[in-house]
Amino acid sequence: MAARKDLGQVYRVILERLDQSDPERSYVARLAAQGQDAMLKKIAEECCEVLLAAKNGQRGAATCELADLQFHLLVWMASAGITPEDVERELGARFGRSGLTARGAR
Repeated sequence: MAARKDLGQVYRVILERLDQSDPERSYVARLAAQGQDAMLKKIAEECCEVLLAAKNGQRGAATCELADLQFHLLVWMASAGITPEDVERELGARFGRSGLTARGAR
């Protein structure tokens, strides 16, 4: 059984691969070398796959696609300098507030 990895650990591996990997040997490095548009296109593709699996009631497939989506979000986040902690802070700032009133405030 594979060791459990949290998003922070996956993010750190992505950072290493962005900085030190050969695009010929690393998917992360290859995707990053293709630029932001390629990364964002991959995120959009994974979003669509999540939605289709959810619509079709395919829990296992949805879980796999959610993992793919999260991975590609982390790749883009790393390239943009956004950390999982940044997202956690934002979510924490929203905790306890109604989503309806928070939206009106923006």
